[in-house]
Parts: sequence; structure tokens; C-alpha cells
Amino acid sequence: MVDVLLILMLVLAVLALGVRDLLVSVILLSVFSLVSCLFFFILGAPDVALTEAAVGTGIGTVVFIWTVHKTRRRPDGAGAQSTEAQ
Repeated sequence: MVDVLLILMLVLAVLALGVRDLLVSVILLSVFSLVSCLFFFILGAPDVALTEAAVGTGIGTVVFIWTVHKTRRRPDGAGAQSTEAQ
């Protein structure tokens, strides 16, 4: 079971780094945090699991989603062009 969780965490981390949409990346990191919470619980550290659930999955996700919401997304192809020139 531990091996499966570690492989799942590795896959989630690589996917979170590879996607181009920030919101999808935040959701993948939230799922990563949830899996790590389960990992800590299986290893016998329920206090660490509870802290990870509260901070990593809960508060961290809310802060990241709020930050992504406050940023402006540029359409594909805009690249490094200034928004003032458009």
C-alpha cells in the first residue's frame, strides 16, 4: 500500500509540474497533499496527517486558488508581449 501511495504521489507531482493551467496544477497539488495525508496516517502518524489535511489540503489550497483567481490569464500565443501594446 505504501508503494502505491508513493508512486501516486510521484505521478501527481510530475503532472502538477507538467500542466500549463495554474488552476489544474493547484488541484493536482491539493490531491497530492490529500494522498500524503493518507500516507502519513498509514505510517502511524495521525497527528502529522491531521496537520497536513488542515494546512496542506485545506488552507493551502484555498490560498493558491485565491491567488490564481486574482491573476490574469493570458491567451495562448501572447507569450512575453506586453498587454499595453494591445
